[in-house]
This record gives sequence, C-alpha cells and structure tokens, in this order.
Amino acid sequence: MPENKRLPSTDTLEILNQGTIEIKGRMPYSSNATLLVEVELDGIHLAAIYKPLQGERPLWDFPNGLCFREVAAFELSNSLGWELIPPTVLRHDAPYGLGSLQLFIDARFEEHYFSLMTNSQLFDQFIAFCAFDLIGNNTDRKSGHILIDRQDHLWGIDHGLMFHEVPKLRTVIWEFGGAELSAHHLDDIARVSRNAQLIFGQLLSETEIMAFQARSQYIISRKKLPRLDPEARPYPWPLV
Repeated sequence: MPENKRLPSTDTLEILNQGTIEIKGRMPYSSNATLLVEVELDGIHLAAIYKPLQGERPLWDFPNGLCFREVAAFELSNSLGWELIPPTVLRHDAPYGLGSLQLFIDARFEEHYFSLMTNSQLFDQFIAFCAFDLIGNNTDRKSGHILIDRQDHLWGIDHGLMFHEVPKLRTVIWEFGGAELSAHHLDDIARVSRNAQLIFGQLLSETEIMAFQARSQYIISRKKLPRLDPEARPYPWPLV
C-alpha cells in the first residue's frame, strides 16, 4: 500500500472522487464492512477506507446510510476549518456500490486517546474535538477513534453514528468539561450553523439539520464545554 502524505486537501479530494479503486482487504474489528483500498489517479496512489452502504448492519435508532454521516462529519470539520476528519467523499461507482471513501491515516496505531490525554501539547486539539462531537451529536467517540499521525496531528475516524436529532452524546473525552471555547471556535461554529442547509442538505434530514443548529446555538450561548453528567449514559461501549 502507498504511504499517504499530506497532499493539499483539494488534490486529495480530487483523487478520492475520481480515482480508480482497488480493494486490498477488510479492516479487522469492524461491525460493518470496512475495506482497505488503494485509489489511483494520474499515477498518484492513496490508501483509503471504503465503507459500502450494502455492508451496513441495520440499527434500531439510525436509518440506513451511515456512509452519508461519515461524509457529513468531514464536511463539518472542513467547513469549520479545523482539520479534524480525514478527507471523505461519497462514491457511487465503488466496487460494492455507494459508500464513503476516506483517506487512510498513517497513524501511530499503538496510541489512542487514553494514552495521549495527558499530553498538554494536544489539549487544544482535544478541546476542538469536544466541541465538534457536541455540535455533531457523536454517539460513539471511543478512545481508538482518535488517531495521531507522524506529525503529531490528531484525526478522528468512525463517524457513522452522528447527527441524530435526539441528544445521544457518548464520548470518552470528558477531561475538558468546563473549558472555555475561544472566540474563533465560536465564530466558526456560528458561521457553519448559518450555512448548515447548504453544507448538509444532501446528507442529512431537515430535522437533523435543525437539531444541529440548536446544538450549535447552545454551545455558542454557553461559550464553554459541558461537564460530565454521570446520569446521562455519557460513555460509549466499548471504551477503546
């Protein structure tokens, strides 16, 4: 497999959107079909993760189409300008049909949130993830869903369980409860909330978009992250 480098995001998205896809194998420990693929365009090769719609197991609380939420998570990160989620696109012409295609991160896979949480140099990135998960209503922020690359940049993966209209926040990142959000974080959230219909209109329902805007207004009005409420079932399972 190729070693992915930090290409400009526009170049990466072009390759993911237009490149030919070759399946290399299935990723372990995944409840849904999660395939490692190689994407090639004009001689440039990228490793990526392909999650086909037809490989999703039905859920009682989320409709089919978790791949749309994977893309919506990237669009949220990209629109905020926070670079939290690897470039992710929808492909209709992938080997097993419609699905999400996300750049594979060459991470230090022995690391995860629980091994990184005391590194003060990462605190600003963790606070950004907390705000992202809150406004996106992430129900599944496990420790292993935070990766750190070779340049010490944090990336989030596995975002199929986001954007539900009912509050369902479940995350392992509660150490930053009460932290003040910066003015630029709040300005970014307000800007994305105003443009939510344009950003998410093809990916989420009207009700989900309205709920996203309500969560955004909540965090803007508070100007800080909420603290842990142990009565609210705030953790995912398993934790890692």
